[in-house]
Amino acid sequence: MTLEAAVAAIRERFGVEPTGEDPKRPLDPRHLVLVVPVARWVEAARFAQETLGCRYFCHLTAVDWKADGFDVVCRLENLQTGLGLTLKTRLGRDAACPSLTDLYRGASWMERECYDLFGIRFDGHPDLRRILLPQDWEGHPLRKDYAVDTPHPPYR
Repeated sequence: MTLEAAVAAIRERFGVEPTGEDPKRPLDPRHLVLVVPVARWVEAARFAQETLGCRYFCHLTAVDWKADGFDVVCRLENLQTGLGLTLKTRLGRDAACPSLTDLYRGASWMERECYDLFGIRFDGHPDLRRILLPQDWEGHPLRKDYAVDTPHPPYR
């Protein structure tokens, strides 16, 4: 799928204009960004997989905006055409994000990592538990409100 066709399909389906990673540069097929509400998160990922051919799940992470909540960011790629799509959604401090594990098996570990380090819950995840830190660890170290001087159990 060409860049122009992908942009037109996104515009038609979601009613928004996808942007590039850097607003000062023209759209690049490797760097399309689609910002969707959390209610359309799975729909956007399914659209990327089925319509845009983005079947490769590159990564998922989050950005802590402190009082404004979190952005969950996911990168999907079409390895045949080179088309890439970054999906973003905004969550409140205690909100949950729908899991993408039904669409992308590779999302499982990255959603667990995001849960472990940021405390973001992923609804529908088959095994949401800590992956990097011990199960009895308190807090989530990549949150901006995490107190680094808090005593923790010894790391095993």
